[in-house]
Amino acid sequence: MTSDRLLAWSNRVKATSLLLCTLTLVGCVGTKKLYPVGDPSGPHGFRPADRRAEAFATPEQLRETEPIRSDVYTIGRGDRLTIDIFGHPDLSGEHVVGPDGRITINVAGPLRIAGLSSEQAAAKVSQALNRYYRDAVATVRIDEYTSNEILVLGRVAAPGPVVFRKQPNLLDALARVGALPTNGAGSTNATLTRCAVFRGRDQVFWIDLSKLLSGMNTSYNVTLMRDDVVYIPDANDQLVYVLGQVHSPGAFHLTPDMSFMDAISMAGGPTNDADYDSVALVRPQAGMETEIDLAEIFEGDDRQNAILKEGDIIYVPMHGLAQVGYVLQQISPATNFISLVTAATVR
Repeated sequence: MTSDRLLAWSNRVKATSLLLCTLTLVGCVGTKKLYPVGDPSGPHGFRPADRRAEAFATPEQLRETEPIRSDVYTIGRGDRLTIDIFGHPDLSGEHVVGPDGRITINVAGPLRIAGLSSEQAAAKVSQALNRYYRDAVATVRIDEYTSNEILVLGRVAAPGPVVFRKQPNLLDALARVGALPTNGAGSTNATLTRCAVFRGRDQVFWIDLSKLLSGMNTSYNVTLMRDDVVYIPDANDQLVYVLGQVHSPGAFHLTPDMSFMDAISMAGGPTNDADYDSVALVRPQAGMETEIDLAEIFEGDDRQNAILKEGDIIYVPMHGLAQVGYVLQQISPATNFISLVTAATVR
């Protein structure tokens, strides 16, 4: 047999062997039972990927929270003003609006001007002085804007308070804080897929930033209100919420074995207006709710100091109300929108 014929015969043998092996494998596969993904009886226990979709506030829910937008700046706490009284330099001068929203005018006394425009404040000062002076005319100039403040926290380049002269929207606030950190701790986990807006002591709503920034849904560019808190978490953050009568309500990182009292402490503790006897602990994902007596824990009874789970909500109500239960309005298992209301009657 020549070498060429020997080589051709060898190649035919290899091809025939490969074909037989392929047919054998196909026949074996064809005789085995196919187990759907997720079927616990399967030999390998194929499990579906856990791709729980993020739940965000709907456009309808956001419309309900939308404040009346105004381009007119209203005076607030901490603003620095200059008030001129025509013909009365002794009554004129600089003022800082106090925490109670008031300033004190010579002769006229304290006046609440928070929430007023500069023109409205001037009219109020003039009216107060007209009781003592004929035709007193005041003008109010805002020298330093400090009260129209939004607090931006989380994984952003420059977290902290941001002050605006006009009522901002969410994109205005994000632009001012530099969006994401480019280096340093947390930069690898930073994400622009979601953020939470905390409003007051009892409202939280989650915003789908990926749709907002891509232009797919501009309804997420919500109008922000004075003292709103915008929080951008890491991609893998697990959160719990402490709301109501605590010094720093908001979202907090869930740590292993984090307790009820740990969360209360991270929120700065209860305020003087808090009702210690009936603090609500809500677990939306399980549809569970319980009432915790904070006073008993302070007295050494640690049995109520529950271990928290992701998404838990602690709500500290106001003292002086007869508690008859808690109503959670428009809340989903993924806590996309939270509005807690204490159903109560005055004692």
